[in-house]
Amino acid sequence: MTELERLRAQLREFATARDWEQFHSPKNLAMALSAEAGELLEIFQWLTEEQSRSLAPEAHAAASDEVADVLLYLIRLADQLGIDPIAAAKRKIAANAEKYPVHKARGTSKKYTEL
Repeated sequence: MTELERLRAQLREFATARDWEQFHSPKNLAMALSAEAGELLEIFQWLTEEQSRSLAPEAHAAASDEVADVLLYLIRLADQLGIDPIAAAKRKIAANAEKYPVHKARGTSKKYTEL
């Protein structure tokens, strides 16, 4: 069993033990994921690029907690939808490699439609 599979199983057990399955619809999980991503974003609000790369210890700890929340909700959402997030990520990386070939995308932040 992979680490991801263990996390998914832990999350299932956690939700089941608390009778939270009734609340864990894909819609609700997607909303919770978005809220947690917003909390992560809030840590970086108003920071310069340089400051965002060297967070104070308190901000770093907060970012770590929010990254965990985002990951856990994402795993739970993927589980509810029957999506293998690793396989989906691999497919997306391959698709992005086609949309953003190195010779066109290197050193630019342009969207693939502008390359």
